[in-house]
Amino acid sequence: MTDTRRRVKVYTPGYVERLKGVSLLVRAENDGSLLLESKINPNTAYQKQQDTLIVWSEAENYDLALSFQEKVGCDEVWEKICQVQGKDPSVDITQDLVDESEEERFDDMSSPGLELPSCELSRLEEIAELVASSLPSPLRHEKLALALENEGYIKKLLELFHVCEDLENIEGLHHLYEIIKGIFLLNRTALFEVMFSEECITDVIGCLEYDPALSQPRKHREFLTKTAKFKEVIPISDPELKQKIHQTYRVQYIQDMVLPTPSVFEENMLSTLHSFIFFSKVEIVGMLQEDEKFLTDLFAQLTDEATDEEKRQELVNFLKEFCAFSQTLQPQNRDAFFKTLSNMGILPALEVILGMDGTQVRSAATDIFSYLVEYNPSMVREFVMQKAQQNDDDILLINLIIEHMICDTDPELGGAVQLMGLLQTLVDPENMLATANKTEKTEFLGFFYKHCMHVLTAPLLANTTEDKPSKDDFQTAQLLALVLELLTFCVEHHTYHIKNYIINKDILWRVLVLMASKHAFLALCALRFKRKIIGLKDEFYNCYIMISFLFEPVVKAFLINGSRYNLMNSAIIEMFEFIRVEDIKSLTAHVIENYWKALEDVDYVQTFKGLKPRFEQQRERQDNPKLDSMCSILRNHRYRRDARTLEDEEEMWFNTDEDDMEDGEAVVSPSDKTKNDDDIMDPVSKFMERKKLKESEEKEVLLKTNLSGRQSPSFKLSLSSGTKTTLSSQSPATNLPGSPGSPGSPGSPGSPGSIPKNTSQTAAITTKGCPFIDGQVGY
Repeated sequence: MTDTRRRVKVYTPGYVERLKGVSLLVRAENDGSLLLESKINPNTAYQKQQDTLIVWSEAENYDLALSFQEKVGCDEVWEKICQVQGKDPSVDITQDLVDESEEERFDDMSSPGLELPSCELSRLEEIAELVASSLPSPLRHEKLALALENEGYIKKLLELFHVCEDLENIEGLHHLYEIIKGIFLLNRTALFEVMFSEECITDVIGCLEYDPALSQPRKHREFLTKTAKFKEVIPISDPELKQKIHQTYRVQYIQDMVLPTPSVFEENMLSTLHSFIFFSKVEIVGMLQEDEKFLTDLFAQLTDEATDEEKRQELVNFLKEFCAFSQTLQPQNRDAFFKTLSNMGILPALEVILGMDGTQVRSAATDIFSYLVEYNPSMVREFVMQKAQQNDDDILLINLIIEHMICDTDPELGGAVQLMGLLQTLVDPENMLATANKTEKTEFLGFFYKHCMHVLTAPLLANTTEDKPSKDDFQTAQLLALVLELLTFCVEHHTYHIKNYIINKDILWRVLVLMASKHAFLALCALRFKRKIIGLKDEFYNCYIMISFLFEPVVKAFLINGSRYNLMNSAIIEMFEFIRVEDIKSLTAHVIENYWKALEDVDYVQTFKGLKPRFEQQRERQDNPKLDSMCSILRNHRYRRDARTLEDEEEMWFNTDEDDMEDGEAVVSPSDKTKNDDDIMDPVSKFMERKKLKESEEKEVLLKTNLSGRQSPSFKLSLSSGTKTTLSSQSPATNLPGSPGSPGSPGSPGSPGSIPKNTSQTAAITTKGCPFIDGQVGY
């Protein structure tokens, strides 16, 4: 073997039209040029050696070898080769080595080719035995396939099938079943083309009804001709297309319902059947895609208000199946497919459909939407932003999707989980484009937080107006957990936008109300949300947490959990351990100054006792003027808001020039970080100054307690105008600045995030009996 070695990439074997078969494609690693295109022939002997080497011969004195860097890559290609040849991947050589004497005997028997018995009733048993004996041997396998092709033998067998049925010759019908099943296992495209032709396919299905293992024959033909009905939601004028649809349906039925469940060995021998169905679907999609009149009529009827509900359901189901077929297309063909649908107006059509009544229609439309998002999320984002300039927020496509997620009636919220995944894809900066002229991330996230985020957080705000969840049933908890999962994703990936939304709408306090839920998974979701925020080590967040005393719900949950060693206990300890290890000075000081009495007796871990020395060391150091400036601004202006100016403030905020304020940063761009503290705080100061109102200063609260961390506490909290408090379960944080029900809190009138009974600042959200949003929700 010539020792010519190159570093290459081996691509997964795929069908090559020019070679009429599945082939190995080998490309150079440096420039991607094609070095080898080798068709996987059914009779070629491939050998796997030393777990990372595949060797074979293309012709006389022309040997090839592929050496893989890792075993897993070798195994993947080896499985594909074995699948094409109908072999078990556990073998190390795909073809049996035949000694000369055996090959000579075989040649003597079949020379110049395999001679088939005459097609007669009396010889059906002999034919069945010949087919069965030929399958294990590659040489006999090939000769039998050629003989069946050349002699038109299949049509003669199907004529005998009619004779056997007329004579009620059950034994002959059983033999025909074994013969036709064996022909399927020959795995030859040429034979399938004969068997699946319009004149033969019904009789082939008939032969497969007479399984000898069954006491009574199946009634597949009766089902296909009487039960299964072909519906043309839009008339198809092309007879060739119509015939191809019929054929593909029947072949798919044969694969799924008629043929017995194949063994592992037989599954590999039916690869050509899978390929036949695959390419038939590709052909159907291509023919429909080229029929412009068909697609025009389809979308016109979809969006026509005069279309009745049953008809629209059929149209949407057809479009859903059409999109499902597109998944079989090659990437370049799939691009053309979705571009065609986009040009025909699929997104405006979905917007109309999702706004209509009918659960089944909306469910199918959601599946279509998922295909579009998975294919090209940027296309969906661009459409939504364009429509926002023309429509109200409540009928935007993304808000309709959020509404369906919130109002999912499935007890398991299966649809809501799917929709949450789609929303996460849409707001994921990793798949957003950046060009010389614009940044999709900046534009879309600004749009999303202005027009959509209030819809997403509506169930959270509606359920956290008190010091515990208003509704705490399992389905509500599941939904809120999904909302928190998406918000947590935003905290991680949308640093700039989500930070300002959380601080302005006091979202973290609302989330921490959920720690009082009876459902542990929801309480842990709330804790995880806060842990993600703390993990950013952002001093703006830290100031917000300290000013609003947002460790109180966590400490309370820790003490109520008592001596139980569970996930809640471990997660809370891990949060404080992170603060200690990362030496977050501001939070360390805040925890020790306000919660040390409640935590000092916790000695089964060293986390809390380890915070105290760090705090003592910090007291000796110089104060941080930058942090003091941040906290001063937040303290003086955080809760002084006028609901009448809220929309103006948000407009100003979201219209701020963001060219230098990409996500992943704090409130300033990297270039600004070298400026002095006054320059850094200036944009925030200007924003906060616009929130100044004539309200009383919020009360300063410090928490003290004498409880042990390992005993079940009676957590008490009573507030006065002084600086000390005691902890009480009777009135937990009822008047804390920023708490639900307190002046200036999200749960009180006049604050963003509140749900007042009467307010002119409302966001209309159209729903259909949603348990969380009914009519209008103020924000």
